[in-house]
Amino acid sequence: MSARILDGKAMAADLRAETAAAVAAMKAATGRVPGLAVVLVGDDPASRSYVAAKGKACAAAGIHSREIGLPAPARREEILAVVRALNADDAIDGILVQLPLPDASIEREILEAIDPAKDVDGFHPANVGRMVQGLPAFAPCTPVGVLEILRRSGTPLSGASVVVIGRSQLVGRPLSILLSQKGVDATVTLCHTRTKDLARFTRAADIVVVAAGRPNTLTADMVRPGAVVIDVGVNRVPDAARASGYRLAGDVDFEAVAAKAAAITPVPGGVGPMTIAMLLRNTVEAARRRRGARA
Repeated sequence: MSARILDGKAMAADLRAETAAAVAAMKAATGRVPGLAVVLVGDDPASRSYVAAKGKACAAAGIHSREIGLPAPARREEILAVVRALNADDAIDGILVQLPLPDASIEREILEAIDPAKDVDGFHPANVGRMVQGLPAFAPCTPVGVLEILRRSGTPLSGASVVVIGRSQLVGRPLSILLSQKGVDATVTLCHTRTKDLARFTRAADIVVVAAGRPNTLTADMVRPGAVVIDVGVNRVPDAARASGYRLAGDVDFEAVAAKAAAITPVPGGVGPMTIAMLLRNTVEAARRRRGARA
């Protein structure tokens, strides 16, 4: 068996085109476009690259974007002041604070300062609580991107047995909730580093989602023939043949698992592009909700 490649890059392009059409329609109807603000503290190269990619994606979709850069020594009060100003800015519909912050100890307080109506990253406790209850809410972009890949690829979800490896608040936990909600109706097992005999669970699964942050977490002997495998991981693996000295790899032993699975996402080009696409869609939805409430 040779797995069908689930092309997240192509799906994300379709999503961005849909978002651009929605933005154009909103502009024609109201004369305004959605606005997204990104707060970047410090000069971490990976964070800066990701923020730049978001800015380009916003421009292509017609979304107004604003980047607020603060130096790494920025105090808690300075960051909170920026967030509060953006909460009050009517031109901004979505706010994203790029993580990690130089001072990880203040991340929770900063995220909780964001107006839940503008929390397009879906990290505010108010949105998390509403998501758990099955109410309309912004959910973290990567889990929603995974769900969108499964839906757009025609993967049956109702009644499916799904194993999610990884229990982070950014991916694993919210994804397990989204997959088990009414209307999706998957049966979900959430596994993690303390799970005994992980392969016992993965071999019984119709769908395996791996978000462990460790290469080769899922190997071919852990997957049943015909399973669907979603690889969320992005790891730098040493590679002397590359000018950079490394290559990007996921959490799945791709070649071996692809020979056994029915469908699989690649790394790069799988889940990653969907994250930004879902952020743009959330920003448009935030604009609709906020402006609809004022109408």
